[in-house]
Amino acid sequence: MIFGTLACILGRPLRFAPERVATKSKPQSLKGDNVKKVLSLIVLATVFFASPAFAADPIVGAWKLNVAKSKFSAGAALTAGTRVYTEANGLYTLDQKLTGADGKEMSNRVQYRDGKEEKQATAGPADTTLAKKIDANTWDFDLKKDGKVVGHVHRVVSADGKTLTVHNTGVLLSGATGDETLVFAKQ
Repeated sequence: MIFGTLACILGRPLRFAPERVATKSKPQSLKGDNVKKVLSLIVLATVFFASPAFAADPIVGAWKLNVAKSKFSAGAALTAGTRVYTEANGLYTLDQKLTGADGKEMSNRVQYRDGKEEKQATAGPADTTLAKKIDANTWDFDLKKDGKVVGHVHRVVSADGKTLTVHNTGVLLSGATGDETLVFAKQ
C-alpha cells in the first residue's frame, strides 16, 4: 500500500515494490492532480512568506514610551507617553500624548511627507515640519517656527521593528528647549 502510494505520487513504479502493487497505480489524469496540488502549495507558501516584504513602513502602528530607557532634559521628565503613526498616500500622521512629571498631559498631531515642508494645523512649538527619509527605518526632521529652524528630530526604528528611538534637540513639545532621547516599544 505504501509503495503503491509513493509510486502514484512520483508517477512511476518503484523498482523494489512488489509487482502487483505497482500495477495498481492511479490513472495518468489523477497523477497530474498531485502535481497541481504541490504547485498550489508552493505558490501559497510563496505568497504567505513574501507578504512581509510588502508590509507598511515599520513606523506605522502604536508605540508606548519606555520611561526607564528614555533620557529627558532637566525639568522635562515624562511619566507616560504614546505615539500612533498612520500613513496614507505618502502622508504620515503622528498622534502623540505625553504625560509630564507634574501629571499634565500634552498632545499634538504632526503630519509629514518625505522631502516636503508640511504646515501643522495645531498650535505648538513648531508650525512647519520638513521630513527627510534616510532609509527604511530612519528619518530626520527639521522643526520650524515662522520659517526659522527651532528644533531637530532624528528617529530610528530598530531592525527587528520592536523599538523606536527618537532624539529631539531644540524646541520640545512643552515649548522649552532641550535635548532628549525617547525610547518607545511597539504595541
